Amino acid sequence: MTIRPELLDLLARRALTEDSARPEAVARMRERGGRSAREHVAELVDPGSFVEYGRYVTAAQEGRRSLDDLLDRTVADGIVGGIATIDGHACAIMSYDYLVMAGTQGMRGHRKTDRLIEVVDQLALPTVFFAAGGGGRPGDTDIPLVSALDVTTFAAWARLSGRVPRIAVVDDNCFAGNAVIAGCSDLIVATPRSSLGMGGPAMIAGGGLGDVEAADVGPADVMTANGVIDVLVDDEDAVATARHLLGYFLGPVSSWDSHDQAPLREAVPEGERTAYDVVPVVETLCDVDSVTVLRPTFAPELVTALGRLEGRTIGLVGNDTRHMAGAITAEAGDKAARFLQLCDAHGFPVVSLVDTPGMMVGPDAERSGLVRHTSRLLVAAARMQVPLIGVVLRRAYGLGAQAMLGGSTHEPLMTIAWPGAHLGAMGLEGAVRLAMRKELDAIEDEEERERQVRELTAHAQAGAAALNVARHFEIDDVVDPAETRALLAQLVSAAARDGRLTGSGAAVDTW
Repeated sequence: MTIRPELLDLLARRALTEDSARPEAVARMRERGGRSAREHVAELVDPGSFVEYGRYVTAAQEGRRSLDDLLDRTVADGIVGGIATIDGHACAIMSYDYLVMAGTQGMRGHRKTDRLIEVVDQLALPTVFFAAGGGGRPGDTDIPLVSALDVTTFAAWARLSGRVPRIAVVDDNCFAGNAVIAGCSDLIVATPRSSLGMGGPAMIAGGGLGDVEAADVGPADVMTANGVIDVLVDDEDAVATARHLLGYFLGPVSSWDSHDQAPLREAVPEGERTAYDVVPVVETLCDVDSVTVLRPTFAPELVTALGRLEGRTIGLVGNDTRHMAGAITAEAGDKAARFLQLCDAHGFPVVSLVDTPGMMVGPDAERSGLVRHTSRLLVAAARMQVPLIGVVLRRAYGLGAQAMLGGSTHEPLMTIAWPGAHLGAMGLEGAVRLAMRKELDAIEDEEERERQVRELTAHAQAGAAALNVARHFEIDDVVDPAETRALLAQLVSAAARDGRLTGSGAAVDTW
């Protein structure tokens, strides 16, 4: 059968868009540990499902390059994108291509991105964006430009906040405009070789700020500690992690396993002074291998995690008493508020695991803007449309406990406590020392004074015990810890009568 010339031209041009047409460039990229856009896409999507947009676009640089050079070195203008299925679900995928001028953003690339964002908006497609690249690209000569500030990509991408889930993956340098794409996303997955910054080395030098290596602009360890990166994983795990995170937003799964719940009876130490890791509690309550902790080293005094409960995605917040005794700090307020917004926008019920002495206090804490930052948690919870369920593990004291419960023990769909829990307006020993200051000061013997404090505190604990609080109906129930998961599952099922909760669709703060 004869192949017509125009089809031969198409097949030849298509071959030029493949990585195999640039073996030397691919080899150089591999030497530095990088991967191409097409490799990212191929690993992420279901085989054979990718429908590409703008495959044959080249950079707008005919005024300074030959056609052969454009076809060879500016393939797809540095961004590969389209729609596909991931685990059978329709999604959108975009990836800047480090093979093309370090993944910089060209003017035609912006037009492609805008086109795909329109498709994402029209079809409400969950999106994964591989964002690494060097930012805006100078040198596009074929399009009249002065400032290029009329580019609409960033506004269009930001406008999707709350409308569709957006996962950004950063596995290389990611500066300027590329970093904005990552920063506007719902979740950022990054690898140790990544570096994020609003300006790369050239911009830093141009601003008179000295010479900085790309790796030192915003290294992964810094961006993890300051909360920019949600999940840090090894290079080879980045795509699998993006797929896993996206799965939370794709609806319930039918197959799941649960942990033995009996260990929860011993998960929280007796007394109030022994710290413990709350993550095992989160993992035990959730389906097996379903939990992802987000921003783990930023504000570690408060854990935020996504997981599944009988196949449904839920969000979990919990106080980690190993850090700041689990108090609500300014950073914890920011972290929790943003997480609640994320869950509310996308229809994830939230379980709050409470073990806190309250809001952080003191002059140093106040210098952090505590009054405003911790209040964000209360405002975010008050606006939630998805259910909040409170579980008091051990201590629920003061305004910090109220914030963890949406402002009141009666704000959640249900507030329960474990048998050893205590609830009060402030820490019980502190309350004793404050209320009985005059009487205690009158006791000259220090040992006798402290004995009195212990005795009065024990008396206060009896009144603040979970069963007594429940007797006064300030909480809804006290439960065997081993029964918690089943109760949570019943509540979530009751709230999701049609099988899935509908999110508010409200925009999610980037911070």
